Amino acid sequence: MTDLTLLLDSFRRNARVNDTLIAALTPEEFSLTDGRGGWTVERHLRHMAGFRVGWLWNMSRDHAMPLLNPDELDADGDPQWRWANAPAASLPEALAAGDAAAITAVEAHRASGEPFADPWGEGTYRSDPAHFLMHTIVHDSHHRGQILSLIRQGGRTPEQMDALDSHWAIWRE
Repeated sequence: MTDLTLLLDSFRRNARVNDTLIAALTPEEFSLTDGRGGWTVERHLRHMAGFRVGWLWNMSRDHAMPLLNPDELDADGDPQWRWANAPAASLPEALAAGDAAAITAVEAHRASGEPFADPWGEGTYRSDPAHFLMHTIVHDSHHRGQILSLIRQGGRTPEQMDALDSHWAIWRE
């Protein structure tokens, strides 16, 4: 694959779906959980945003740095994610910054021909760094499904859930 146009368009549409879902949530829905020890809606969203910086920190630290606060270190002595303790309202900003960093990292590694670092020997997107963007889309979709299930269990009516389906129009443009 040499041209990233279609993938980048899909990645940006994925971001719009995330934004649409977050904008539709009520403040109370961020704390919804399954009542069985599962994550809250907010935890799913934080995980989605943190996924980007976590992978970038291991694969391309220079590209992760804009997402980190070098003055605040975690227990391992690594810079802490800027949005680690930020209010839920800042999650769209965290996702947007992570998306921008991911795109920059993929474009830089593709242009240089240098693969991503692979500290765990997992074969980190060895065939093409662009697979990181595809993985992010799939990962976000997985968690959005869990979020939709939680808000349905939290009391949204079938009609209210149907109204959320408007995000599908983003994929049909």
